[in-house]
Amino acid sequence: MSDIAIGILFECWDILKEAAPYVLFGFFAAGILKAFIPEDLVSKHLGQNGSRSVLKASLFGIPLPLCSCGVIPVAIGLRKQGASKGATASFLVSVPETGVDSIAITWALLDPLMTIIRPVSAFITAMVTGLFINLIPDTKAVQEKSPHEGCGCSSHAESDNEVVHQKEPLLHRMKGGLTYAFSDLLKDIGGWLMLGIAIAGIISFFVPVGFIEQYLGGEFSSLLIMLVIGIPLYICASASTPIAAALVLKGLSPGAALVFLLAGPATNAATMTVVAKHLGKAATVVYTTAIAICSLAMGWAVNRIYAWADIDIMTWVKQAERTTESLLYPASAILLLALLLRNYLPKKASDDSACGCHEQPGGG
Repeated sequence: MSDIAIGILFECWDILKEAAPYVLFGFFAAGILKAFIPEDLVSKHLGQNGSRSVLKASLFGIPLPLCSCGVIPVAIGLRKQGASKGATASFLVSVPETGVDSIAITWALLDPLMTIIRPVSAFITAMVTGLFINLIPDTKAVQEKSPHEGCGCSSHAESDNEVVHQKEPLLHRMKGGLTYAFSDLLKDIGGWLMLGIAIAGIISFFVPVGFIEQYLGGEFSSLLIMLVIGIPLYICASASTPIAAALVLKGLSPGAALVFLLAGPATNAATMTVVAKHLGKAATVVYTTAIAICSLAMGWAVNRIYAWADIDIMTWVKQAERTTESLLYPASAILLLALLLRNYLPKKASDDSACGCHEQPGGG
């Protein structure tokens, strides 16, 4: 039993080493985005009706530094500010399916082609989902100006937020952004990331090479199985990546891995509840169906692309394992663990206001 536990821990450590430098870079990039993109800018461009807002929601959501749970209050806020059902849905798809942190970890654990394909697929899925949901009559247009109504955070204060943000000194903005990235965002995502690495370690230890290729049958059946696994699973984009990489090493096709990377983060009980409540039951059906169909279509297309380009994703993943001999990788893994430990240790209670109007970076 102890040999099994040690074996799994070694597998987890190897995966963590591969990912850590890129995870840290991803969080750094998220902090920079936070420092230079005021929250009101999101509402300003997405809080409107029409297909243009669906396009903006799909594009803007790709790099946005929000975790799977953090996107929910932001999406609700957009809806309350007058965003169409389609724009809200597109935002709920593109944000959790990708992000600067998950793009970085995709480069680390998978390959350059998947690093490009993943955000492109997220954008297409978000666009298709939003455009189809916009076809549903919006009989209950919501025109609330502020999601903080009643707690003392006036709409005037929110409208001035972008101006105040721009007047802040550069170093102060960068400090605030990086504090958000390595504190709030890391705390939101870190636990899920470690869970994903733990699951990937278990898969790496127990599942023999070629198992999936041998027992999951043909191409479409593997795509469908990954969809069925991904839809109910509550997992963020960063946490899903090491699991996908571990499955690829056991024979999973790149297309099936992409299906898991798309369906897993965008569909879970929390998101479905929000979609049903704020967009309606019909929109919930369209939302789930659009993601499922797009994920399967993208998975099928990606398998064709890899075959046409004669790229073996398993070779890339194995090469990534061999690059961890540099001191940078274990040092980054230790630093990441230290940052996680610091964020999860008990802290002294702060004197924040009761209405929650204190600084809340990213809505997470």
